[in-house]
Amino acid sequence: MSSKPSTPRRHPEKALTAVRINTLKKPGRYADGNGLYLVVDPSGAKRWVLRTVVMGRRRDIGLGSLRLVSLAEAREQATAYRKLARSGGDPLADRKTDRRRVPTFEEAARTTHAEHRGAWRDNKHAAQWITTLSTYAFPVLGKIRVDEINTSHVLSALSPIWLTKPETARRTRQRIRTVLDWAKAAGLRSGENPAEGIERGLPRQPNRRQHLPAIGYVRMPEFVRRLREAEGAETARLAFEFLILTATRTSEVLHARWEEVDLERAVWTIPARRTKSGREHRVPLSARAVHILQRARELNTGDELVFPGTKAGSPMAKMTFLLMLRRLNVKNVTAHGFRSAFRDWAAETTSFPREVCEMALAHSISDKTEAAYRRGDLFEKRRELMDAWTDFIHLNSASSFGASDLPQQEPR
Repeated sequence: MSSKPSTPRRHPEKALTAVRINTLKKPGRYADGNGLYLVVDPSGAKRWVLRTVVMGRRRDIGLGSLRLVSLAEAREQATAYRKLARSGGDPLADRKTDRRRVPTFEEAARTTHAEHRGAWRDNKHAAQWITTLSTYAFPVLGKIRVDEINTSHVLSALSPIWLTKPETARRTRQRIRTVLDWAKAAGLRSGENPAEGIERGLPRQPNRRQHLPAIGYVRMPEFVRRLREAEGAETARLAFEFLILTATRTSEVLHARWEEVDLERAVWTIPARRTKSGREHRVPLSARAVHILQRARELNTGDELVFPGTKAGSPMAKMTFLLMLRRLNVKNVTAHGFRSAFRDWAAETTSFPREVCEMALAHSISDKTEAAYRRGDLFEKRRELMDAWTDFIHLNSASSFGASDLPQQEPR
């Protein structure tokens, strides 16, 4: 007598294992059974959520981070909450008296740091993130349970540095807010984030908008002429002119590699990991920019860097361009400020659309709707723009601008 095949169960039961949990990387919700889920966030963080019915309403109850709550503990807590809900109780109200696993702010901060560091682009930022909290937040908030922190605590942490170190204070506030957001998502606290809107209880900070010193675009041709005739290492001079002609950032030029350059197609592709926006940026190269690269290759001794420093395999120092400006007796100007000169020239002397100029600087589109529909990078239009910028500089470099027209360094 043949037996009927068993009917698959509609709901899993204890479907997750410790081994499987460690392998889950894709963001989503993974069922263990009986309403218990492991949620993997886009950042890679993992947390437990119980979905059950409380007093006739379906509720999602956070049970904590995987780093704090094991699979066995999550199942135990989920079972207790389901029993309470079936008997007519409210697990959300009951948990207010359950104070066994609530970490201190420092413990929560270190857990948040560990869970988020995989999403950060470099180790330097990860180190700065936790160092800021260790220096300015932990002395005040560190030993306080994360569910007990309120606005007065956050004010006490920020007040001493709010006016004396405004940028550091803003970063500290943002990182405190991130830790408390994590705690709420992990089911460790409820209510509003006390770091949100905290500036309303603090004195007004000095004006944040400080434009980087820049040279006027009308003086660019003479500056480039002087740069090409200046003393010093030729590789450094080539790198500085290349930075100006491509309107790119200092770090992008100093770390440029030959594998990113296609001389035949006249394009330099900066990978996402090296851009401020985190997106790949294709830079169209003018004829002069290509010539600079060809000369840099002649000077190159097999280094993978386009503009290597004095030590093989290492880029030039970040101070290289600033020292060159000083050598040319140019003050109140930074290398980054040459991007501003390019943008002013494009706005005041050309008819190129704003979005073309902004994309040439690898700026993000602030309008989210426009950004969603604009998938291309306007590369050919940007090539015309960069060719025009190069022509402006080099066709006018023999003009009558004198050294006195450039900002001068006072003699020492």
